[in-house]
Amino acid sequence: MSSETEQHDHAAHGGDPHGDNHHGDHPPHLAHHFETPAQQFESGKLGMWVFLATEILMFGGLFCAYAIYRGNHQDVFLYGYGALDKMWGATNTVVLLASSLTMAWGVRAAQKGQQKLLLAMLVLTFMGGVGFMCIKTVEYKSKWDHHLFPGTYNAFYYEGTSPKYPEEMAHAIEYINAKNSGGHADEGHGSDSHGEAVHAEEPAHEADAHAVDEHADEAHAVIPAAFGPPIDMSVVIPPASPSDMGVLDTAIDAAGVTEVAGAAHTQVLWDDLSADEQKKVHLFFGIYFMMTGLHGLHVLIGMGVIAWLIWKSAKGTFGKDYFTPVDIGGLYWHLVDLIWIFLFPLLYLIH
Repeated sequence: MSSETEQHDHAAHGGDPHGDNHHGDHPPHLAHHFETPAQQFESGKLGMWVFLATEILMFGGLFCAYAIYRGNHQDVFLYGYGALDKMWGATNTVVLLASSLTMAWGVRAAQKGQQKLLLAMLVLTFMGGVGFMCIKTVEYKSKWDHHLFPGTYNAFYYEGTSPKYPEEMAHAIEYINAKNSGGHADEGHGSDSHGEAVHAEEPAHEADAHAVDEHADEAHAVIPAAFGPPIDMSVVIPPASPSDMGVLDTAIDAAGVTEVAGAAHTQVLWDDLSADEQKKVHLFFGIYFMMTGLHGLHVLIGMGVIAWLIWKSAKGTFGKDYFTPVDIGGLYWHLVDLIWIFLFPLLYLIH
């Protein structure tokens, strides 16, 4: 009798002396090649960490490419940055952070056997993914409208020494210049009969000179005598800011001067790029779409995993004794969130 009991107990942990697998008291979610649920959980979690390490290596290669191209073409990235919408990027960051919170909350609910709370948190996490992809669709739509595609279809792509899509490039230049100059360049650019970008407004230095002519009486008072003899600003192009003249902000504040009339723009516009840099603007959008597109693909995969977890959770599959899929799915979703935390500042904020 004692021998039968020992065999029964051994079967409950996944096997018997004869190597056969009895399922009478075997935990329903324990795979046959694991001895205990704890072993199965640790093995599954270790496997997910190994997978996440490979994902980090893959995105690490993209981050290296970003660093190399940005280091070699800084003005190109400063110009292309204007096509991105920081408001939408920041909104997506908040959405993903919130979904990461609900996912962690869902894992905790599964561990405590709170079925209804688990289901609610999984649904909220899934909706966070939906919100992220909807916002990303809006962003991509604006790029689509201005022909800012990845690869050779980009408006800034060159064939030899000439742009492949001159008319589309003119519209893209107008769009990005407007955003980089604070939205005031829409009326200042058009396109000629060949599709090349042209400027309806006067050159910056001529406009500044005219502005000074209209205020000739005030030109001599722009720089106080404390910094030297008065300067005839009607014949000098003003610098972008007093600090460009070597004047400290503290000295400017003490003298009561806070700005210089006719200051030039400080953002990078199309005409600020050299001919060689203008041919490489499309590289920025190639990197942007590669990094955000690959991340978006991971978001969609994560949403598929969460949808499966919702279906299983609605059937009451998960509880205190079995929550491994929820825990592992949460790890994957947190990686998706972490990658975006790096993408957002690199693409939208650093300029």
